[in-house]
Amino acid sequence: MDTTTSIGHLKEWEQIEMVVRRHWIVYIQLGIYALLWISVTSTLFWFFWFDSFFINITLVLFWMMFLIFLYIEWLNHELDLFIITPSRIIWVEQLSFLNRTISECPIAQVQEVNAKTKWLLSNLLNYWTLLIQTAWNASNFEVEYAPDVINTSRKILNIVDKYRNV
Repeated sequence: MDTTTSIGHLKEWEQIEMVVRRHWIVYIQLGIYALLWISVTSTLFWFFWFDSFFINITLVLFWMMFLIFLYIEWLNHELDLFIITPSRIIWVEQLSFLNRTISECPIAQVQEVNAKTKWLLSNLLNYWTLLIQTAWNASNFEVEYAPDVINTSRKILNIVDKYRNV
């Protein structure tokens, strides 16, 4: 089975025009979480190394829980997809572990595409929020930490205009 037909239940005749994933900055945030956790637990481990077996086991359990948390957070960001085909928009969002929603909207129902940047770092690294407002039953599509939001929104609008002109 072709992988393009299994993503978001694409039809055989559909071609993917664009795929939008999260910006790499979310992985930097996960790395900061990891560094903070390493510094806190290594300090605790250093002070309590010879004191108690119970404390050492507790630190190991905390490490295991943190690694599971880090993996789930990475998975939640990695599996978020925004797929644009010539006929529809598909938003695959991983809400939490084993909890995913797939929303779609015909491309003809797209009313507005917005790009929002909020602060200095998002402007320097060229990421933030991509919002697609639709006249469809599904709610509006919002992708936070989308890369190159201004050019991405222009490309989506070009795809919508190309569909309407046909």
